[in-house]
Parts: sequence; C-alpha cells; structure tokens
Amino acid sequence: MSQPIETAGASLAQVDPVWDRIRREAEDWARSEPLLASYLHAAILNHRSFESSLSYHLAEKLANDQVGAMLLQQVFDDAYDHTPEIAETVRADIVAVFDRDPACDFFLQPLLYFKGFQAIEGYRVAHWCWTQGRIAMAYHLQSRISEVFGVDIHPNAKIGRGVMMDHATSVVIGETAVVGDDVSMLHSVTLGGTGKEDGDRHPKIGRGVMLGAGAKVLGNITVGNCARVAAGSVVTKAVPANTTVAGVPAKVIGEAGCPEPARSMDQMVGNCEEDGSAI
Repeated sequence: MSQPIETAGASLAQVDPVWDRIRREAEDWARSEPLLASYLHAAILNHRSFESSLSYHLAEKLANDQVGAMLLQQVFDDAYDHTPEIAETVRADIVAVFDRDPACDFFLQPLLYFKGFQAIEGYRVAHWCWTQGRIAMAYHLQSRISEVFGVDIHPNAKIGRGVMMDHATSVVIGETAVVGDDVSMLHSVTLGGTGKEDGDRHPKIGRGVMLGAGAKVLGNITVGNCARVAAGSVVTKAVPANTTVAGVPAKVIGEAGCPEPARSMDQMVGNCEEDGSAI
C-alpha cells in the first residue's frame, strides 16, 4: 500500500486535505466492515492521489466488453496529467456534495456511490477529450455515462466547478449549454433546446443557481446568478438574477430568498434559509 505523500515536510493533511480525509475514512471503513476492506484498498488505499483513485474507480464503472477498464484508465490519467486544473475542480465538486447534501456524511460516499458526482467527473474527461479533438472517445464516454449513471451530458457542454447533481437520474444537458460555478441541480433536470434549430441553442445557467427536481430550461436563454427554479417548472424565457421562478410556463414569483440558493438547497417556494456549512 502506498504511503501518504509528504511534500517538503508538510503532511498530506496540509498538502491535500480532501484526499487525506478520503483516505482516513477508507481506513476507518475497512476496519469497521472487513468485508469491504479489499474493495476499499483497491479503490482508495492503494492509490497515492485522489486523481489516481478517481481514474481507477470511474474506469471500472464505465468499462465494457468493447473498451476495458485499463484502457479507459489511461484516458482518465491522460486528462488529469495534461489538465492540472481538473484536480481542483473535482475537489470543489466533492466538497460541494458534502456541504449541500444532507444525506452525505462522508467524502467517500460521492466518490464510491453517488452517481451524480461520478457522472460529472466522467463528463469532465469526456469534455477534455472533445477539446483535444478525440471526438470518438468523447462520444463513447458520453454514451457509457448515460447507460451506467442515467445522466446524459454532451461532451461539448461547459460546466463550472463546485457543481452538485443530487440523485441525478435523467439529467440531460445539451451541447451548447453552459453551467456556472456552484450550481446545484436535482434529478430530471433538462437543459435543452426547443426544437431542431442548429447553433447556440441551449441554456446558460449562472453562478449559484438552484435547479429543482424536474425543472426544464429550454432554449438559448440565461438564468441569472443565484436564481432559483422551482421543481417541475418549464422555463422558456430569461430568468433575472436573485429571483425565484415557478410554474408552467415559469414566471417570476419573488426574490430568491437567500444569497446562495445552490447552497441552501431549499425547494420550498417562499422559504430559503442560508446554510453556513463548510469543509
């Protein structure tokens, strides 16, 4: 088993607190549930970095008879090696899940079991492939992510950091969609087009937006920063920043109710309390 990394006398907890916490949780779980020990060593404790663990785990999830896990792991490793900023982004994503999801008690949960987190991190590598001109591999990853996790994100979509998909089943994000930093969305959200139009045809979601379960945002429209889209709404017109919209079709029904709706995760119309959680 690899030993924790130390850099210039600094402990792993100082150099990479997220990875340090994941390792400590895995060690605790392996002691308390011996039947999972070999799995936890293979997925977590045998790796020297978060990126290595994530690459292994996603490759195991997304492999099939046509493209095996070892080949996919090479793709993930290439993405992480050539794009260091992905390392910061995946850490922001897992912290976002831990902070915002009341069902998340451990950092291990998103990494090992939450398909929303896994789907986003798979998308990030598919997007990297797309930007490198590896279009066929990008489409292959998109297809496998859709089949395995029930989340369909076009590899050309642009998604910021600190994004959380809670439950995530049936989330669809179109080719020209843009999702800003610190966005939260629940299951069955669609960021889609309105028909067969070509070109820039999908929504632009601002920073800190909360998209409720089943929300449909359609067309090349903007949802302003820190807005809140109520569950089940169908949005076809631009949404001003710091407002709440609801209904079919969606209409502005008031202010967002708090500075950062994506953090509070409150879907109840007329109620939004700020959450002060931290790492």
